[in-house]
Amino acid sequence: MIHGKIMAIVAGAVVLGASLTAAGAAYAATPGSQPALARYMQQHIHWKKCQLGPDDTLGKRLDEGGSQCANVTVPLDYAHPDGRTITVAMSRLPASDKAHRIGTMMLNSGGPAAIAMDMPLDWRTLMKTAGTRYDLIGMDPRFVGRSTPLDCHWPTGSMMRGPGPDRTSFDRAARFERGLADKCRRQHGGVLPFVTTRNTARDMDVIRAALGEKKISYLGYSYGTYLGAVYTQLFPGHTDRVVLDSALDPTRYGPQMFPDMDASNETALRSWARWVADRNGTYHLGNTRVAVLSTIDSIVKSAAKKPLQVGDFRVSDAIAQTVLFNGLSDDRDAPRASLADAMQPLLKAAEGRTVTPNPDLADTLTFFLTGSESATGSAQAAILCGDVAAPHNRDYYWSAIQRNRANALGPLLNNVTACAFWPRPVETPTQVHNTAPALIVNSTGDTRTPYQGARALHRMMTGSRFLTLRGAAIHAVYANYGNNCVDDKVDSYLLSGQLPTADTACAARH
Repeated sequence: MIHGKIMAIVAGAVVLGASLTAAGAAYAATPGSQPALARYMQQHIHWKKCQLGPDDTLGKRLDEGGSQCANVTVPLDYAHPDGRTITVAMSRLPASDKAHRIGTMMLNSGGPAAIAMDMPLDWRTLMKTAGTRYDLIGMDPRFVGRSTPLDCHWPTGSMMRGPGPDRTSFDRAARFERGLADKCRRQHGGVLPFVTTRNTARDMDVIRAALGEKKISYLGYSYGTYLGAVYTQLFPGHTDRVVLDSALDPTRYGPQMFPDMDASNETALRSWARWVADRNGTYHLGNTRVAVLSTIDSIVKSAAKKPLQVGDFRVSDAIAQTVLFNGLSDDRDAPRASLADAMQPLLKAAEGRTVTPNPDLADTLTFFLTGSESATGSAQAAILCGDVAAPHNRDYYWSAIQRNRANALGPLLNNVTACAFWPRPVETPTQVHNTAPALIVNSTGDTRTPYQGARALHRMMTGSRFLTLRGAAIHAVYANYGNNCVDDKVDSYLLSGQLPTADTACAARH
């Protein structure tokens, strides 16, 4: 799935230079269409142990689970494959049921910028019988995780935060975002144009060819559905079985996406507030839905007047809103309780009491308020901002914020990000329209990839079938939510290769 703290999906623009813009015309070439790419497609993969040193707990776990690891060489710029190269890291967990092996499946959990090296071990179990019949590949996308790294040394793990209550605070937020973009431009300006989804899809096809596979299967969640859709568009006929879970509308991917999330998050917030009110004896945030929402509003307003002191952290209203948003992607009891637990110390701090954050809240605040995960935020922004151009006029965002002040998360979801100050993308966004067979899965209440966006992708991929989980607000359904109906239908497709004869639906069980 998405990074544990937040899914930032925005993109950006500011003209970097005519030479880079012109270079985009050369990108029509795809792997296999140029002789110069043959050395990448035909390279020998050297599988080896995964552990890189005594402190590498991930590598140790991969080795103990039977995984193999390798680095694949790919061109930085596919328009100039004889130029600079980078490496893409991946893990492989060979099929354990070799007698019934189906093929190779690549996995992506979203983000963007989520690592995937660890996915095969977990998904081998989560996918049950289907997982045993595939060689499972976890590829860290270019500039993510163990692949050639990109770190802009930001003081935060995400470019997303609220705009504050007025124009002064909004302008301050915009200056912060410009500072993030400037850091990346100064340190990595030479590679930023090539940190894109289209290039990651090209890397995937290099790996497919290097593995000796005519076709690969693919399972992607969230942003991974966009990556999968782009791959099917760029490389028709190169996929076998494709599952796109919690799917994006490719035409809305970019700066339009956060505002698209507003309605579903408002619904999820009200539902969460009712759940908390029913447990007021535990959380003491209010005994009615309205009272809980009023408490949350008071926390944000208090933080706007003066940042809340929560342990060693100073929490502004901009960060309080991101904490709230971060907790609304799963309607099960445990995630709802976790968000309520995060709100309790914020309320106490707003009341002037001395508080210490619980471990989950401390982890979230560390992510947003320190540079401990700068590499994650940097790579995430580079992908998003490099894919689709965003408006760079501050008034565009300010007007949108003002129009959406009535919703608790409206200002956050319409705020300016670093993408507004980013180099202009060198390629136009991928236009998805193909007949690739795929199974698209989405819950009706998804707060990160709204249901209507998944339906739109289904219409663009005319060979696909759509599987709806009704009555749930969950992001990432298959092998995660515990809905047997969904899991069985996806497993059946992965095992048989036969899509359902028609779109179908399952009901949530709470």
